[in-house]
Amino acid sequence: MAKEFFYKGKKLEELKKMDVREFAKIIPSRRKRSLLRQFDKIEKFIQRCKAKQQAGKKIRTHSRNMIIVPQLIDMTIYVHTGKEFQAVVIAPEMLSHYLGEFALTRKKVQHSAPGIGATRSSAALSVK
Repeated sequence: MAKEFFYKGKKLEELKKMDVREFAKIIPSRRKRSLLRQFDKIEKFIQRCKAKQQAGKKIRTHSRNMIIVPQLIDMTIYVHTGKEFQAVVIAPEMLSHYLGEFALTRKKVQHSAPGIGATRSSAALSVK
């Protein structure tokens, strides 16, 4: 049996019924301020996401500073990383975080074998 999810003492069902302004009252202060300042933008984003999800289309956004609210849970949102759109599946544990935290903009550096001149022994070799 899966463990039931709670956020600040509230069940997931209670959170989904909450309005965005009600949800803002229980999140940390920095994110609360950000959420309330972009309240209209978030409301429009939620409506757009629901409409696109019903139509079966991908939800793409460049808004990396969007706060994750309970209405977005279980949606797949494609967040722009600067080069491409990366899929982010919204889980309950992501509440009150930013979308950009889950779509990394930098990839891990993968080094290959060293080239000519990279080491002291290879510097003496002739280049063909």
